[in-house]
Amino acid sequence: MGDPEVQEKHDPRVLALKAGLLLLWALVAFGFPFFARDLQFVVAGWPFEYWMAAQGAVLVFLAIIVLYAAVMKRLAPQDAELPGDGAVDG
Repeated sequence: MGDPEVQEKHDPRVLALKAGLLLLWALVAFGFPFFARDLQFVVAGWPFEYWMAAQGAVLVFLAIIVLYAAVMKRLAPQDAELPGDGAVDG
């Protein structure tokens, strides 16, 4: 589908980060709603299962985005130092 050389250059740390965050996303998106009916207590006047569906999952998704951006920002200076980053030598 793409250039095989470009696919081989993917950093394993970035791929592991993406896999971990995707797993967290799947657990939140599919796990919370599946078990929400069993969570029968009240938080701030609202049933907890409703709160998790309406607010909790959204907050976790935002946390995933912030975490991804922070880790990628930390990894970016390290990637700039790698040889063969695609720069063309005139």
